[in-house]
Amino acid sequence: MNALYLAFAYLRYHWARSLVLVLVAALIMFVPVATQTLLSSSERALVARGEATPLLLGSRGSQLDLTMAALYFGEERPDPVPMREVETVWDSGLGVPIPVHTAFSSSGFRIVGTTIDYFDFRQLTVSDGRGLSLLGDAVIGAKVAEALGKGAGDALVSSPENLFDLDGVYPLEMPIVGVLEQTNTPDDEAIFVDIKTAWVIQGIGHGHEDVVTATEVANGTAALANAAVVQYQRITSENIESFHFHGSQDDFPTSAVIVVPNDTRSATILKGRYLDAEGPTQLIEPAGVIQSLVDRIFRIKALLDVVTGIIAVAAFAAIGLAVFLSYRLRAREIATAVKLGARRGMVLRLLSSETVTLLLIAGGIAAVGAAIVSQNAEAWTGWLLTLGA
Repeated sequence: MNALYLAFAYLRYHWARSLVLVLVAALIMFVPVATQTLLSSSERALVARGEATPLLLGSRGSQLDLTMAALYFGEERPDPVPMREVETVWDSGLGVPIPVHTAFSSSGFRIVGTTIDYFDFRQLTVSDGRGLSLLGDAVIGAKVAEALGKGAGDALVSSPENLFDLDGVYPLEMPIVGVLEQTNTPDDEAIFVDIKTAWVIQGIGHGHEDVVTATEVANGTAALANAAVVQYQRITSENIESFHFHGSQDDFPTSAVIVVPNDTRSATILKGRYLDAEGPTQLIEPAGVIQSLVDRIFRIKALLDVVTGIIAVAAFAAIGLAVFLSYRLRAREIATAVKLGARRGMVLRLLSSETVTLLLIAGGIAAVGAAIVSQNAEAWTGWLLTLGA
Protein backbone atom coordinates (compact mmCIF):
# COMPACT_ATOMS: atom_id res chain seq x y z
CA MET A 1 0.00 0.00 0.00
CA ASN A 2 2.89 2.37 0.89
CA ALA A 3 4.58 1.58 -2.42
CA LEU A 4 1.39 2.41 -4.35
CA TYR A 5 0.95 5.65 -2.41
CA LEU A 6 4.54 6.74 -3.04
CA ALA A 7 4.30 5.71 -6.71
CA PHE A 8 1.14 7.74 -7.26
CA ALA A 9 2.63 10.73 -5.43
CA TYR A 10 5.72 10.58 -7.64
CA LEU A 11 3.69 10.36 -10.84
CA ARG A 12 1.52 13.25 -9.73
CA TYR A 13 4.57 15.38 -8.96
CA HIS A 14 6.07 14.66 -12.40
CA TRP A 15 2.67 15.02 -14.06
CA ALA A 16 3.87 16.25 -17.48
CA ARG A 17 6.13 13.26 -18.09
CA SER A 18 3.56 10.90 -16.66
CA LEU A 19 0.83 12.36 -18.89
CA VAL A 20 2.92 11.87 -22.02
CA LEU A 21 3.67 8.27 -21.12
CA VAL A 22 0.02 7.56 -20.31
CA LEU A 23 -1.27 9.07 -23.56
CA VAL A 24 1.29 7.26 -25.69
CA ALA A 25 0.58 3.92 -24.02
CA ALA A 26 -3.20 4.49 -24.28
CA LEU A 27 -2.88 5.30 -27.98
CA ILE A 28 -0.85 2.16 -28.58
CA MET A 29 -3.55 0.06 -26.91
CA PHE A 30 -6.46 1.93 -28.50
CA VAL A 31 -5.48 2.01 -32.17
CA PRO A 32 -5.38 -1.77 -32.83
CA VAL A 33 -8.68 -2.33 -31.00
CA ALA A 34 -10.44 0.57 -32.74
CA THR A 35 -9.09 -0.50 -36.13
CA GLN A 36 -10.30 -4.06 -35.69
CA THR A 37 -13.71 -2.86 -34.50
CA LEU A 38 -14.22 -0.52 -37.45
CA LEU A 39 -12.95 -3.07 -39.97
CA SER A 40 -15.28 -5.74 -38.60
CA SER A 41 -18.21 -3.33 -38.60
CA SER A 42 -17.42 -2.26 -42.18
CA GLU A 43 -17.27 -5.85 -43.31
CA ARG A 44 -20.60 -6.65 -41.67
CA ALA A 45 -22.24 -3.55 -43.15
CA LEU A 46 -21.01 -4.29 -46.66
CA VAL A 47 -22.04 -7.93 -46.57
CA ALA A 48 -25.39 -7.19 -44.88
CA ARG A 49 -26.44 -4.80 -47.67
CA GLY A 50 -25.66 -7.49 -50.23
CA GLU A 51 -27.32 -10.29 -48.30
CA ALA A 52 -30.47 -8.18 -47.88
CA THR A 53 -30.80 -7.95 -51.68
CA PRO A 54 -31.62 -11.41 -53.08
CA LEU A 55 -31.15 -10.82 -56.81
CA LEU A 56 -30.19 -7.94 -59.06
CA LEU A 57 -31.11 -7.65 -62.72
CA GLY A 58 -29.24 -5.38 -65.10
CA SER A 59 -27.54 -5.03 -68.45
CA ARG A 60 -24.68 -7.44 -69.05
CA GLY A 61 -21.35 -5.98 -68.03
CA SER A 62 -19.48 -5.38 -64.80
CA GLN A 63 -21.31 -7.05 -61.93
CA LEU A 64 -19.49 -4.83 -59.44
CA ASP A 65 -20.55 -1.62 -61.19
CA LEU A 66 -24.13 -2.85 -61.32
CA THR A 67 -24.09 -3.74 -57.63
CA MET A 68 -22.48 -0.50 -56.49
CA ALA A 69 -24.89 1.62 -58.53
CA ALA A 70 -28.03 -0.21 -57.37
CA LEU A 71 -27.16 -0.89 -53.73
CA TYR A 72 -24.82 1.95 -52.77
CA PHE A 73 -25.88 4.60 -55.31
CA GLY A 74 -22.26 5.17 -56.30
CA GLU A 75 -20.78 6.99 -59.26
CA GLU A 76 -20.77 3.85 -61.41
CA ARG A 77 -22.96 4.05 -64.52
CA PRO A 78 -23.99 0.61 -65.81
CA ASP A 79 -25.80 0.47 -69.12
CA PRO A 80 -29.55 0.97 -68.58
CA VAL A 81 -31.93 -1.95 -68.73
CA PRO A 82 -35.36 -1.46 -70.40
CA MET A 83 -38.51 -1.59 -68.32
CA ARG A 84 -39.76 -4.54 -70.35
CA GLU A 85 -37.45 -6.64 -68.18
CA VAL A 86 -39.45 -5.50 -65.14
CA GLU A 87 -42.67 -6.58 -66.82
CA THR A 88 -41.10 -9.91 -67.72
CA VAL A 89 -40.38 -10.64 -64.06
CA TRP A 90 -43.87 -9.49 -63.07
CA ASP A 91 -45.48 -11.72 -65.70
CA SER A 92 -43.43 -14.72 -64.55
CA GLY A 93 -45.11 -14.60 -61.14
CA LEU A 94 -41.83 -15.70 -59.57
CA GLY A 95 -40.96 -12.53 -57.71
CA VAL A 96 -41.37 -8.79 -57.23
CA PRO A 97 -39.21 -6.54 -59.44
CA ILE A 98 -38.19 -3.14 -58.05
CA PRO A 99 -36.62 -0.78 -60.62
CA VAL A 100 -33.86 1.56 -59.44
CA HIS A 101 -32.94 4.59 -61.57
CA THR A 102 -29.75 6.34 -60.37
CA ALA A 103 -28.69 8.50 -63.33
CA PHE A 104 -29.15 11.93 -61.74
CA SER A 105 -28.24 13.86 -58.62
CA SER A 106 -29.10 16.99 -56.70
CA SER A 107 -26.82 19.02 -54.42
CA GLY A 108 -24.26 16.22 -54.50
CA PHE A 109 -26.71 13.48 -53.50
CA ARG A 110 -28.00 10.71 -55.74
CA ILE A 111 -31.58 10.87 -56.99
CA VAL A 112 -33.03 7.36 -56.84
CA GLY A 113 -36.08 6.79 -58.98
CA THR A 114 -37.99 3.73 -57.84
CA THR A 115 -41.41 2.46 -56.77
CA ILE A 116 -43.24 2.25 -53.46
CA ASP A 117 -42.15 -1.40 -53.21
CA TYR A 118 -38.61 -0.22 -52.49
CA PHE A 119 -39.63 1.40 -49.20
CA ASP A 120 -41.36 -1.78 -48.05
CA PHE A 121 -38.42 -3.91 -49.17
CA ARG A 122 -35.83 -1.81 -47.29
CA GLN A 123 -38.24 -1.20 -44.38
CA LEU A 124 -37.86 2.56 -44.69
CA THR A 125 -40.19 4.73 -42.65
CA VAL A 126 -40.89 8.46 -42.79
CA SER A 127 -39.98 10.43 -39.68
CA ASP A 128 -41.30 13.76 -40.93
CA GLY A 129 -43.89 14.50 -43.60
CA ARG A 130 -45.30 11.78 -45.86
CA GLY A 131 -44.25 9.33 -48.51
CA LEU A 132 -44.30 9.64 -52.29
CA SER A 133 -47.74 10.10 -53.81
CA LEU A 134 -47.51 12.54 -56.73
CA LEU A 135 -45.31 12.97 -59.76
CA GLY A 136 -42.40 15.22 -58.80
CA ASP A 137 -42.46 14.44 -55.06
CA ALA A 138 -39.17 13.73 -53.29
CA VAL A 139 -38.43 11.96 -50.02
CA ILE A 140 -34.92 12.49 -48.67
CA GLY A 141 -32.67 10.43 -46.42
CA ALA A 142 -31.81 11.55 -42.90
CA LYS A 143 -28.25 12.60 -43.77
CA VAL A 144 -29.41 14.52 -46.83
CA ALA A 145 -31.76 16.50 -44.58
CA GLU A 146 -28.97 17.09 -42.07
CA ALA A 147 -26.37 18.10 -44.66
CA LEU A 148 -28.63 20.43 -46.63
CA GLY A 149 -30.66 21.71 -43.69
CA LYS A 150 -33.86 20.85 -45.52
CA GLY A 151 -37.05 19.08 -44.57
CA ALA A 152 -40.65 18.57 -45.58
CA GLY A 153 -41.92 21.69 -47.31
CA ASP A 154 -38.59 22.65 -48.90
CA ALA A 155 -37.49 21.85 -52.44
CA LEU A 156 -34.55 20.45 -54.40
CA VAL A 157 -33.47 20.98 -58.00
CA SER A 158 -31.99 18.15 -60.05
CA SER A 159 -28.57 18.54 -61.65
CA PRO A 160 -27.51 17.22 -65.06
CA GLU A 161 -24.63 14.75 -64.91
CA ASN A 162 -22.82 16.36 -67.82
CA LEU A 163 -22.93 20.11 -68.43
CA PHE A 164 -22.06 19.52 -72.09
CA ASP A 165 -24.92 17.09 -72.69
CA LEU A 166 -28.13 18.89 -71.82
CA ASP A 167 -30.27 17.61 -74.70
CA GLY A 168 -33.61 16.56 -73.24
CA VAL A 169 -32.41 16.89 -69.63
CA TYR A 170 -34.14 19.72 -67.75
CA PRO A 171 -33.50 20.73 -64.13
CA LEU A 172 -36.62 19.79 -62.20
CA GLU A 173 -37.66 21.44 -58.96
CA MET A 174 -38.90 18.72 -56.64
CA PRO A 175 -40.85 19.50 -53.46
CA ILE A 176 -39.61 17.56 -50.43
CA VAL A 177 -42.62 15.83 -48.93
CA GLY A 178 -40.89 13.65 -46.34
CA VAL A 179 -37.69 12.76 -44.48
CA LEU A 180 -36.79 9.13 -43.78
CA GLU A 181 -35.74 7.65 -40.46
CA GLN A 182 -31.97 7.16 -40.22
CA THR A 183 -30.86 3.61 -41.04
CA ASN A 184 -27.05 3.98 -41.25
CA THR A 185 -27.18 2.67 -44.82
CA PRO A 186 -26.71 4.35 -48.23
CA ASP A 187 -30.45 5.12 -48.12
CA ASP A 188 -29.63 7.90 -45.66
CA GLU A 189 -27.80 9.80 -48.40
CA ALA A 190 -30.29 9.36 -51.22
CA ILE A 191 -33.13 11.43 -52.65
CA PHE A 192 -36.03 9.16 -53.53
CA VAL A 193 -38.53 9.96 -56.25
CA ASP A 194 -41.00 7.94 -58.28
CA ILE A 195 -39.30 6.43 -61.31
CA LYS A 196 -41.61 8.46 -63.56
CA THR A 197 -40.15 11.60 -62.00
CA ALA A 198 -36.68 10.36 -62.98
CA TRP A 199 -37.97 9.95 -66.54
CA VAL A 200 -39.25 13.53 -66.47
CA ILE A 201 -35.75 14.69 -65.48
CA GLN A 202 -34.34 12.62 -68.32
CA GLY A 203 -36.69 14.33 -70.76
CA ILE A 204 -38.78 11.26 -71.58
CA GLY A 205 -41.82 12.82 -69.96
CA HIS A 206 -42.84 16.47 -69.85
CA GLY A 207 -45.78 18.84 -69.59
CA HIS A 208 -46.93 21.62 -71.92
CA GLU A 209 -48.67 24.93 -71.65
CA ASP A 210 -49.99 27.17 -74.42
CA VAL A 211 -48.08 30.37 -74.92
CA VAL A 212 -51.41 32.20 -75.41
CA THR A 213 -54.71 31.91 -73.59
CA ALA A 214 -58.15 31.19 -74.99
CA THR A 215 -59.19 34.79 -74.20
CA GLU A 216 -56.36 36.14 -76.33
CA VAL A 217 -57.43 33.90 -79.20
CA ALA A 218 -61.04 35.08 -78.87
CA ASN A 219 -59.96 38.72 -78.83
CA GLY A 220 -57.71 38.26 -81.83
CA THR A 221 -54.62 39.27 -79.83
CA ALA A 222 -52.94 35.88 -79.89
CA ALA A 223 -49.34 35.78 -80.99
CA LEU A 224 -48.28 33.76 -83.97
CA ALA A 225 -46.42 31.45 -81.64
CA ASN A 226 -49.60 29.91 -80.25
CA ALA A 227 -48.42 26.48 -81.35
CA ALA A 228 -45.32 26.74 -79.26
CA VAL A 229 -44.92 24.95 -75.97
CA VAL A 230 -43.02 25.64 -72.78
CA GLN A 231 -41.19 22.93 -70.87
CA TYR A 232 -42.14 22.91 -67.20
CA GLN A 233 -39.38 23.02 -64.57
CA ARG A 234 -41.76 22.35 -61.71
CA ILE A 235 -44.69 19.99 -61.40
CA THR A 236 -47.67 21.59 -59.69
CA SER A 237 -51.30 20.69 -59.11
CA GLU A 238 -52.19 23.01 -62.00
CA ASN A 239 -49.95 21.43 -64.62
CA ILE A 240 -49.58 17.83 -63.47
CA GLU A 241 -52.37 16.66 -65.74
CA SER A 242 -50.49 17.89 -68.79
CA PHE A 243 -47.46 15.70 -68.13
CA HIS A 244 -47.15 12.75 -70.47
CA PHE A 245 -44.53 10.36 -71.82
CA HIS A 246 -43.50 9.70 -75.40
CA GLY A 247 -42.96 6.15 -76.60
CA SER A 248 -43.60 2.79 -75.02
CA GLN A 249 -42.87 2.41 -71.32
CA ASP A 250 -41.32 -0.97 -72.09
CA ASP A 251 -38.43 0.91 -73.68
CA PHE A 252 -37.93 3.40 -70.85
CA PRO A 253 -34.63 2.97 -68.95
CA THR A 254 -33.74 2.02 -65.42
CA SER A 255 -30.27 1.48 -63.97
CA ALA A 256 -31.05 -1.89 -62.39
CA VAL A 257 -33.88 -4.02 -61.07
CA ILE A 258 -33.92 -5.51 -57.58
CA VAL A 259 -35.71 -8.85 -57.80
CA VAL A 260 -37.30 -10.32 -54.67
CA PRO A 261 -38.18 -13.95 -55.48
CA ASN A 262 -41.16 -15.63 -53.85
CA ASP A 263 -39.04 -18.49 -52.55
CA THR A 264 -35.85 -20.46 -53.17
CA ARG A 265 -37.42 -22.40 -56.03
CA SER A 266 -38.52 -19.19 -57.74
CA ALA A 267 -35.02 -17.74 -57.34
CA THR A 268 -33.49 -20.82 -58.94
CA ILE A 269 -35.89 -20.67 -61.90
CA LEU A 270 -35.23 -16.96 -62.40
CA LYS A 271 -31.46 -17.40 -62.34
CA GLY A 272 -31.77 -20.18 -64.88
CA ARG A 273 -33.49 -17.84 -67.33
CA TYR A 274 -30.50 -15.49 -67.47
CA LEU A 275 -27.65 -17.97 -67.90
CA ASP A 276 -27.07 -17.11 -71.55
CA ALA A 277 -23.72 -15.31 -71.63
CA GLU A 278 -24.67 -13.70 -74.94
CA GLY A 279 -27.92 -12.25 -73.63
CA PRO A 280 -28.30 -8.50 -73.10
CA THR A 281 -29.16 -8.85 -69.40
CA GLN A 282 -27.76 -10.65 -66.38
CA LEU A 283 -29.23 -11.73 -63.05
CA ILE A 284 -26.70 -11.73 -60.22
CA GLU A 285 -26.59 -12.37 -56.48
CA PRO A 286 -25.24 -9.16 -54.90
CA ALA A 287 -24.15 -11.02 -51.77
CA GLY A 288 -21.59 -12.99 -53.78
CA VAL A 289 -20.33 -9.89 -55.56
CA ILE A 290 -19.98 -7.95 -52.31
CA GLN A 291 -18.32 -10.89 -50.54
CA SER A 292 -15.78 -11.12 -53.34
CA LEU A 293 -15.12 -7.39 -53.03
CA VAL A 294 -14.79 -7.65 -49.26
CA ASP A 295 -12.36 -10.56 -49.58
CA ARG A 296 -10.19 -8.50 -51.89
CA ILE A 297 -10.30 -5.41 -49.70
CA PHE A 298 -9.61 -7.25 -46.47
CA ARG A 299 -6.64 -9.13 -47.87
CA ILE A 300 -4.63 -6.14 -46.71
CA LYS A 301 -6.02 -6.68 -43.21
CA ALA A 302 -3.33 -9.29 -42.46
CA LEU A 303 -0.63 -6.86 -43.61
CA LEU A 304 -2.24 -4.11 -41.55
CA ASP A 305 -2.19 -6.38 -38.48
CA VAL A 306 1.51 -7.05 -38.97
CA VAL A 307 2.32 -3.35 -39.39
CA THR A 308 0.23 -2.47 -36.34
CA GLY A 309 2.00 -5.16 -34.32
CA ILE A 310 5.42 -3.89 -35.36
CA ILE A 311 4.49 -0.31 -34.53
CA ALA A 312 3.09 -1.43 -31.16
CA VAL A 313 6.29 -3.32 -30.30
CA ALA A 314 8.41 -0.34 -31.30
CA ALA A 315 6.22 2.03 -29.30
CA PHE A 316 6.29 -0.16 -26.19
CA ALA A 317 10.05 -0.45 -26.59
CA ALA A 318 10.24 3.34 -26.69
CA ILE A 319 8.13 3.55 -23.54
CA GLY A 320 10.33 0.95 -21.90
CA LEU A 321 13.41 2.94 -22.86
CA ALA A 322 11.87 6.12 -21.46
CA VAL A 323 11.07 4.36 -18.17
CA PHE A 324 14.57 2.85 -18.04
CA LEU A 325 16.22 6.21 -18.63
CA SER A 326 13.96 7.68 -15.98
CA TYR A 327 15.20 5.07 -13.53
CA ARG A 328 18.80 5.82 -14.47
CA LEU A 329 18.23 9.51 -13.85
CA ARG A 330 16.83 8.58 -10.44
CA ALA A 331 19.93 6.55 -9.50
CA ARG A 332 20.99 9.00 -6.78
CA GLU A 333 17.44 9.13 -5.45
CA ILE A 334 17.32 5.33 -5.29
CA ALA A 335 20.77 5.16 -3.65
CA THR A 336 19.64 7.66 -1.02
CA ALA A 337 16.54 5.55 -0.30
CA VAL A 338 18.74 2.49 0.18
CA LYS A 339 21.05 4.39 2.53
CA LEU A 340 18.01 5.45 4.55
CA GLY A 341 17.16 1.81 5.10
CA ALA A 342 14.88 0.94 2.18
CA ARG A 343 15.47 -2.59 1.01
CA ARG A 344 16.12 -3.29 -2.63
CA GLY A 345 12.84 -5.23 -2.75
CA MET A 346 11.03 -2.13 -1.57
CA VAL A 347 12.70 -0.03 -4.26
CA LEU A 348 11.72 -2.57 -6.92
CA ARG A 349 8.12 -2.60 -5.65
CA LEU A 350 8.06 1.20 -5.80
CA LEU A 351 9.33 1.31 -9.39
CA SER A 352 7.03 -1.53 -10.44
CA SER A 353 4.06 0.25 -8.85
CA GLU A 354 4.81 3.36 -10.87
CA THR A 355 4.96 1.38 -14.11
CA VAL A 356 1.82 -0.63 -13.36
CA THR A 357 -0.07 2.53 -12.38
CA LEU A 358 0.87 4.17 -15.67
CA LEU A 359 -0.26 1.12 -17.67
CA LEU A 360 -3.53 0.80 -15.73
CA ILE A 361 -4.44 4.42 -16.33
CA ALA A 362 -3.49 4.09 -20.00
CA GLY A 363 -5.51 0.88 -20.25
CA GLY A 364 -8.54 2.59 -18.73
CA ILE A 365 -8.35 5.44 -21.23
CA ALA A 366 -7.92 2.98 -24.12
CA ALA A 367 -10.89 0.93 -22.88
CA VAL A 368 -13.12 4.01 -22.75
CA GLY A 369 -12.07 4.98 -26.27
CA ALA A 370 -12.67 1.46 -27.54
CA ALA A 371 -16.13 1.41 -25.94
CA ILE A 372 -17.02 4.69 -27.66
CA VAL A 373 -15.86 3.33 -31.01
CA SER A 374 -17.76 0.08 -30.51
CA GLN A 375 -20.95 1.94 -29.57
CA ASN A 376 -20.78 4.20 -32.63
CA ALA A 377 -19.15 1.78 -35.07
CA GLU A 378 -22.35 1.14 -37.02
CA ALA A 379 -23.12 4.82 -37.51
CA TRP A 380 -19.53 5.73 -38.36
CA THR A 381 -19.23 2.79 -40.73
CA GLY A 382 -22.45 3.79 -42.48
CA TRP A 383 -21.13 7.33 -42.87
CA LEU A 384 -17.80 6.09 -44.26
CA LEU A 385 -19.54 3.75 -46.71
CA THR A 386 -21.85 6.44 -48.02
CA LEU A 387 -18.95 8.88 -48.22
CA GLY A 388 -16.95 6.34 -50.21
CA ALA A 389 -19.86 5.60 -52.52
